[in-house]
Amino acid sequence: MNIKITQTDQSRISELDFNNLEFGRVFSDHMFEMVYRDGEWVEAEIKPYGPITFDPSLMALHYGQAIFEGMKAYYADEDTIHLFRPTDHHKRLNNSAKRLCMPEIEESVFMEALEKLLQLDYKWVPETHGHSLYIRPFMFASEEYIAATVSKEYRFYIITSPVAAYYKEGFNPVSLTTSDEYVRAAKGGTGEAKSAGNYGGSFLPARKAQQEGFTQVLWLDAKEHKYVEEVGTMNIFFLIGDTLITPQLAGTVLPGVTRRSVISLAKDWNLNVEERRISIDEVFEAHKNGSLKEIFGAGTAAVISPVGLIHHKGETVTLDREKIGPFAKKMFDAITGIQYGNIEDTHGWIHPVQISTAVLY
Repeated sequence: MNIKITQTDQSRISELDFNNLEFGRVFSDHMFEMVYRDGEWVEAEIKPYGPITFDPSLMALHYGQAIFEGMKAYYADEDTIHLFRPTDHHKRLNNSAKRLCMPEIEESVFMEALEKLLQLDYKWVPETHGHSLYIRPFMFASEEYIAATVSKEYRFYIITSPVAAYYKEGFNPVSLTTSDEYVRAAKGGTGEAKSAGNYGGSFLPARKAQQEGFTQVLWLDAKEHKYVEEVGTMNIFFLIGDTLITPQLAGTVLPGVTRRSVISLAKDWNLNVEERRISIDEVFEAHKNGSLKEIFGAGTAAVISPVGLIHHKGETVTLDREKIGPFAKKMFDAITGIQYGNIEDTHGWIHPVQISTAVLY
């Protein structure tokens, strides 16, 4: 697809303090936009970042056809930016699109848009280790029509934002609580899709958890309310004895790209890995008998986030609440080392983007 490029007249990068980055607050100079109509994607353009105008009858506002992805670009050197597993994010975006009856995007178009956007805004990629350029591809129904049916028009965008760590706690372990009142997803629903509505529905229980002093909700299954599924923004892992356990993908858990990376690396290290149902009672029992060594979350935003406490029905599992565990730290170092190019990428996860050192505008 021919991508039209309209450059900004004046960069806003001079307004940015790279030493004080908030997650998702400031956005780079340009964005990618593409429109779907009459059964095909058309009008692909990289243009200056700015407001999107639409009619109040925009279908996404009324019927919720909206999906997104979250990925990152990392500074490798003055000539190279690293994208981490971009084709996996593309596949997941298309899987979400299929579940919400939205059009898919060709991989070649997705990758070309990413590369050209990064080549234009490469100066926005932070050079500080631990910082990155967060990339948010998203799609929504854009037909102006109030009717409970599938939209005939869609818009797809990619915006980028320079970020520091996702959690303010940094490596300080987070605290989680289960909820006996709310559920995140049920089988047959949209739990495995990265759908906007999944997150909107989680905000109230997350707020209640935070008001009670916890960082996030540890979701349990909708039917029996006993099996662990995921955290609000991460997949969850338990190191019990010499086995790494994570809930299986069965339609209610988001198939995390970082989750897949953790599993692959753990197997490389000859650790026994199990993707299976794990009950909250099993977690508490493993803590009681001393076999529970570590708990951590994994996701694009935080990469690895240690868990120091889980609260469930008045009882708590408490691990080290002061620092990250040795296995989680090893995993974090391995993944970020690959992302920044400090460790050899034996899995082919890195997609390098060559950038020009010339000032483009």
